[in-house]
Amino acid sequence: MVSLDTCLAILDTVPHPLLFIDNDHAIRHLNRPAEKTYYEQRGLANLVGKSLFDCHAAVSRERIVDLHRRLQAGEDEIFLVVTPENERVTLVAVRDRQRNLLGYYERFEKVGAAVATTAC
Repeated sequence: MVSLDTCLAILDTVPHPLLFIDNDHAIRHLNRPAEKTYYEQRGLANLVGKSLFDCHAAVSRERIVDLHRRLQAGEDEIFLVVTPENERVTLVAVRDRQRNLLGYYERFEKVGAAVATTAC
């Protein structure tokens, strides 16, 4: 079994920001690139444990709830937008082995970004 510290270290190797949100819409984890984006660049702090709704305009709440319903209904990935910074934003379901939804994360990827590979 892989330890929690190892799992978190793996998430930190992902080169783009990842925010994990549980089914109650609480932010549960930010990887290092997400911390850099939200804490250093945007000046936010202590997001873990806060509601995702606190980070978005009130008009976004209905959309977030609808997207969550779609994930609960079985969708695994929902494309949201390409940002002005040329980042593709996708909502991704996180499921256990029985396919129960544990939560979701926002994935930000540079459009056209090269993917680094290593030989095994």
